[in-house]
Amino acid sequence: MPQVRSYKFRLRPNAAQSAALDAMLADFCGLHNACLQQRIEAYRRQRRTLRYADQAAELRAVRAEVPDMARWSYTALQQVLRRVETTYTAFFRRGHGFPRFRAASRYHAATFRVGDGLSFRGTDRRLSIVGVPGVIKAVWHRAFPTGAKLGTAVVTRQSGKWYAVFSVEAEFGGERGVGDVGIDLGLTALFATSDGYVEPAPRFERRARKAQRRRQRALARCQRGSRRRAKARARLAAGSSRIARRRRDHAHKLSHGLVARYGRLAFEDLSTAGMARSRLARSIHDAAWRLLVDLTTYKAASAGAMVQLVDPRGTSQTCPACGAIAAKTLSLRRHACACGSDIDRDVAAAQVIRDRAFGPGHGLRSPSVRVAA
Repeated sequence: MPQVRSYKFRLRPNAAQSAALDAMLADFCGLHNACLQQRIEAYRRQRRTLRYADQAAELRAVRAEVPDMARWSYTALQQVLRRVETTYTAFFRRGHGFPRFRAASRYHAATFRVGDGLSFRGTDRRLSIVGVPGVIKAVWHRAFPTGAKLGTAVVTRQSGKWYAVFSVEAEFGGERGVGDVGIDLGLTALFATSDGYVEPAPRFERRARKAQRRRQRALARCQRGSRRRAKARARLAAGSSRIARRRRDHAHKLSHGLVARYGRLAFEDLSTAGMARSRLARSIHDAAWRLLVDLTTYKAASAGAMVQLVDPRGTSQTCPACGAIAAKTLSLRRHACACGSDIDRDVAAAQVIRDRAFGPGHGLRSPSVRVAA
């Protein structure tokens, strides 16, 4: 079955192209704010709710009156109006979070239809964007799947760097393993599997914390509005982006390995949003459990494997051998039960998760030896 995935590529525009891309986002931001202001005034004065069709009908007149707006792709400008419509629809559905005006420095993305406003040549595959001079170099680190259909492309600015994110529809395959496994997510170890493997926590944010604190102090010493402050803020943002890239790359590799090894995988259905309000919030965010589960889920769907989420309550207090409840504090890292079961606490929880998902008797039992957590 065809699936839709995002393919992200680094762009390397020259100085003139970077200036044009910055100007494009600034104009798109101005259009976004103008559309939002028009909707607010229409409701305040006439109690009328404008929709996308109402504002799209005026777009040609706006392009005729504002020459700077006419240099950009018409369909890309339509996507700005759709973005405003999406935020309004979400507001009325949720009842809170009214759309806000955006600063040009915080407006970082423009959406195009591939072949209409944005295209790339088949020879060297450089990008061409309407309104941007020349062709833009791109780092094509991987090829599109055979027979892939390209839908939209989002040109985005992240920490001073430019990227193109393509929406790709294709038949994606992947390696699929055999057997069932339960996976217990944690902080001492990133996860433990029911067959005894324990993955150490990488702690990317903790390792970079000292350098980030130094950058934050440097930013605090700078005068607001100065160029030195802008450079200090860029260095701080680059450090945070580097942490996020390392964390995501690590999660991609781990999820690929799990799907290639097992046919059915079970995780705890953890409420990370609620847990992140505790005193362990920083460590929970650094572990990025939800990212690992999401990446494993979509890779499993492509490979024909299955991911199942189970109720996490009591998984670390239940004996996987006899089902008895053995209460433990967080400092106690081994599970010892009256039935004779004596294994690592996280591995025992992983076995309980596996049995809850697929029933008892599946997979391999872990040996009764210590597994370093």
